[in-house]
Amino acid sequence: MPRILLKTEDHSRDSAGMRYVYPVISRRAGGVSVGINLNPNNACNWHCIYCQVPDLKRGGPPPIDLVLLERELGEFLRWVQSGDFMAKRVPADVRRLVDVAFSGNGEPTSAAEFAEAVELVERVLATQDLSGKLVMRLITNGSLLDRKEVQTGIARIGRAAGEVWFKLDSGTSAGLARINGVRVKPELVARRLACCAALAPTWVQTCLFQTDGEAPVADEIQAYLALLAPLASALAGVHLYSLARPSLQKEAPRLGRMEAGWMEDMADRIRQLGLTVHVSP
Repeated sequence: MPRILLKTEDHSRDSAGMRYVYPVISRRAGGVSVGINLNPNNACNWHCIYCQVPDLKRGGPPPIDLVLLERELGEFLRWVQSGDFMAKRVPADVRRLVDVAFSGNGEPTSAAEFAEAVELVERVLATQDLSGKLVMRLITNGSLLDRKEVQTGIARIGRAAGEVWFKLDSGTSAGLARINGVRVKPELVARRLACCAALAPTWVQTCLFQTDGEAPVADEIQAYLALLAPLASALAGVHLYSLARPSLQKEAPRLGRMEAGWMEDMADRIRQLGLTVHVSP
């Protein structure tokens, strides 16, 4: 396997030399996250302008080889627990395994095998005596929450004491179209978010950034807060972050990182809704 020292700025999906399983240092999770990439063809049903996936294209994943996924996950977890992975690949201050996360190069729930993959991860964690020790996470844009099989997988994550990180970058139709490349009404996003929160503990994750040197406008911020407010009591909290790694999309030259002070001011406005907020500027 390649001997690459992991960095927060590099979330390469092939750093372990595997098809579906890859390790990253997650600044939001606070340690080494074992990623499950169900979209190895770099296809997604959204096109976020800040996305770091190279050669991103519209679409869904190919069929998932669940046998290979189970073997890769088992081998990697054994390498972390009994081998030299932490000593040789991870900086000393973050040598802790924190989660197994469905993330990768597209929307994980778009895989037809998503619910089976959740069951598979739960089984591997149990086999290696990691149930209750590692959090199972789903990082999702929430666009497919209307599908029963997606709800089944998320409910299983919830029963396993896992959690969902639900992408919400705007509270307006125009903002969702500009940032995420989708035509969807905020009211539908809110319904899907509420559905997700009823199935598993759910954190909203929001990427904030400058566009052409300008911060998000006041109307956008107010619409975002208005969408969150009625759902605050059902949510675990909000992860706010800015751009730690450069976008690999054509809009990249227009995007810039928000200042830490601005991010904290925004976090305080969200906290006034009664929500816990974690900031990663």
